[in-house]
Amino acid sequence: MDFETMSNSTACCSLNIDGAEQERLIAISKALGNPIRFAILKYLLTHPGCITGDIVESLPIAQATTSQHLKVLKECGLISLESSGVKSCYSLNDETLKWYRQVIGEIF
Repeated sequence: MDFETMSNSTACCSLNIDGAEQERLIAISKALGNPIRFAILKYLLTHPGCITGDIVESLPIAQATTSQHLKVLKECGLISLESSGVKSCYSLNDETLKWYRQVIGEIF
């Protein structure tokens, strides 16, 4: 199929998103596309409210690298951080996950 045929075809789906929501969708999708960050999310799914050390022990990477991945996940809203003294407890952000599922569902 050439480009002209594709442009004349009826779209199978829509993507009515722009601005801040589009940036949010892109940031979350990029975060999910990294195998280590995806592994962290899988770990948090089965170990909610765990501390950083638990996450570090579950991964084949250094603590500093794990912290960088956690930062990306936190910045895009996929995880939440609750600090208590020297402990940092991470958990999945249900609101962000619900939003992401909804937007992806509307696209496809």
